[in-house]
Amino acid sequence: MYVPGDRPEVMAKALAARADVVVVDLEDAVAPDRKEYARAATADLLSEPPPVPVHVRVNALDSPESTADLHILAALPALAGLRLPKVSSPAQVRRTAESAPHLPLYALLESALAVEHAYAIATAHPALLGIALGEADLRADLGVRDDAGLDWPRSRVVLAARAAGLAPPPQSVHPDVRDLAGLAASCAHGRALGFFGRAAIHPRQLPVIEAAYLPTPEEIETAESVIEAAAAHSGAQALPDGRFIDTAVVAGAHRTLALARRG
Repeated sequence: MYVPGDRPEVMAKALAARADVVVVDLEDAVAPDRKEYARAATADLLSEPPPVPVHVRVNALDSPESTADLHILAALPALAGLRLPKVSSPAQVRRTAESAPHLPLYALLESALAVEHAYAIATAHPALLGIALGEADLRADLGVRDDAGLDWPRSRVVLAARAAGLAPPPQSVHPDVRDLAGLAASCAHGRALGFFGRAAIHPRQLPVIEAAYLPTPEEIETAESVIEAAAAHSGAQALPDGRFIDTAVVAGAHRTLALARRG
């Protein structure tokens, strides 16, 4: 869940929510005259280990603000990762890894050029553990008005992440915190495209995202039946109901059950 870096009271509430990771935003959510205060507030937040992992989204790479961010953040042992905005080249990832050598990095691809370089960025450095789209900036860059216009970039980023051996990327934020039905529909579409999980900007979005990405009872039942059948008969086979299972299907069933146990 994203929270503004200059709002300590909001950061504290976010740590108490059910987010897997809290992302303190020093970039878009913070006005230029509040950047220094936001850095200080973030350092104070991370002066001791937080109850959930905390990442920080720094300012635009190669900018003076980003340099100041990294100078402070690199010395915080409680920080779990850096979110890098507007990455468009592998060189930016490598330079950041040199500036913060002990921190996991996550690149946000927010332009047409970034999407074109998705695989190169995803394989730029061992410290890079994930990539994701920043859809608001990408939408503006492409001039896209209909949401379907982003499906190709979405699939491109999913493929690049998996080809690079990274975890499936999370979806970008759903900006209307009141539109929970729209959020649920969007999550279902994202799951179908291969995304896993989603960034949020309000606690009320978290249960909707979790429900969309955790397996349904029907999916759990199907996975259990596949694993039971595979244990009884080795090799590929057709089940009485017509379903064909092989090694890949069994592996998918194990992933489903593992995810269900996480919930």
